[in-house]
Amino acid sequence: MDVKAANNTDINAVLAQMRQIRAQAQQSVGPARGVADVAGPGKVSEPSRADFGGMLKNAIDSVNQLQKTSSAGSTAFVRGEETNLVKVMVDSQKASVGFQAVVQVRNRMVTAYQDIMNMPI
Repeated sequence: MDVKAANNTDINAVLAQMRQIRAQAQQSVGPARGVADVAGPGKVSEPSRADFGGMLKNAIDSVNQLQKTSSAGSTAFVRGEETNLVKVMVDSQKASVGFQAVVQVRNRMVTAYQDIMNMPI
């Protein structure tokens, strides 16, 4: 039962992180394109712009930290140190999913760059 509780705690922590990241992304992007917030009579506020480079760096740093944690847990398990195998496996999956997400973002960025470079002037 203790392992099940640890799994639920890990899953809830990951879900909380995902919700926090989603809230930050929605907050930094602002309203949808073409929709303006009315700041007062006759005033229209500019939608807030996200610092894409900063967000990307934070995501890469987060994935890097997940991979370090996963590697440390795996190494400790292989050495025979007392570790929770379930936590090691969950950390490994977190790192894997995070890395796959970063690779997909990179692939999309490369495709977008190639599309832009191939546009006629």
